[in-house]
Amino acid sequence: MPGTVLLLAASPLGRGRLVDAASVLPVLAAVPPAVLSGTDTANVVELADPLEPQAVLTRLRAAATAPGPLTLYVAGQLLLDRRQRLPHLALARTTASTVRYTAFPWHWFRDELRLRPPGVTTLLLDLHADQETWQALGASQPPGTPGTPGAAPVPVTLPAALDAGRDTAVYGRVAPPPSRSSRRTVAEPAYMRAVATLLRSGRRPSDEELHQQALVRVAAEGTPPGFVLARRGPGPVAGDPHTAITEAVRSGRHADAHALAARQEQNAALTHGPASEEALHWAEVRADLAMLAGDAALSCHVWLTVAAARLNTGQAVDASVVETAADRAHHQWGRIADPVRARELGLLLAELRSRVPGRREGALDHVRRQLSQFQTQEST
Repeated sequence: MPGTVLLLAASPLGRGRLVDAASVLPVLAAVPPAVLSGTDTANVVELADPLEPQAVLTRLRAAATAPGPLTLYVAGQLLLDRRQRLPHLALARTTASTVRYTAFPWHWFRDELRLRPPGVTTLLLDLHADQETWQALGASQPPGTPGTPGAAPVPVTLPAALDAGRDTAVYGRVAPPPSRSSRRTVAEPAYMRAVATLLRSGRRPSDEELHQQALVRVAAEGTPPGFVLARRGPGPVAGDPHTAITEAVRSGRHADAHALAARQEQNAALTHGPASEEALHWAEVRADLAMLAGDAALSCHVWLTVAAARLNTGQAVDASVVETAADRAHHQWGRIADPVRARELGLLLAELRSRVPGRREGALDHVRRQLSQFQTQEST
């Protein structure tokens, strides 16, 4: 089955720029798609210094829903947003004060990759961090792991803040903050360049071998590796409902996929409670499946239900999972063709948006304007 490759390189264009991430793209683009993917054929999508997080999300979502193996090469710079202290991939327009609105939240990787079956998704990372982000990531490391610039390249447990989903293999590094003497120098993505150089030979080693060889090259250049990330993804698991659901979607059996997810949600609700993370996970899966089946109304309704359930359990209105549910409900609401159903769900969405405005300004006003248009159409 053909593979999919997403090449993403992003870093701020202003004074806060730590790395020239896009400089590695020409080297990666020179590698044959089949070698980048490790499959006989592959489709390659390239994003160089994108401006808008929604544009990145659209490309990531399309790649995540493509059949076959998916390999993501991500080079860039991490920053924390000031409100929730969550890591974001800085984009071209990102500044320290606008991270929440102009950067790509890291947890969106996890959100978009969660429906993929085990053993077919790999994330190769070359990330640079400022001092604040470095300390936040280091605080989540177990005792004895490298936490200072220049530390030995010992693999560490993947920080929870950089989690990309339980079924995603992750290899790479987070480079340490620049020293005082080199603060004015923009770094290069040395790890990703080493990966690209190795692949240009035309041979595609295993992910682990490629990762180790790249580390050797980086060390030979005298570049501090920082946090070295290495987490092998699980192989295909017989009987895993996620795998069965994915296969059903790929074969066009959307109703079967939704029914299977609904049974899993019901079982989780009986075992752990209807508002448990286990049950809400399967509700979110159902919402995504409805989106893939083209049923925007159902997808919107389920996302609204998930958001309400999370708020009712006391989760904060700006918690990432709550904002994600509200944003996805809003996105699907805009795709509902039936004006009657759109008005019904729009009233619920307006109530939700009054509590969860989200990251994009004017979300509540947008819903109210659309509802006003529906009322005008009904009266004429």
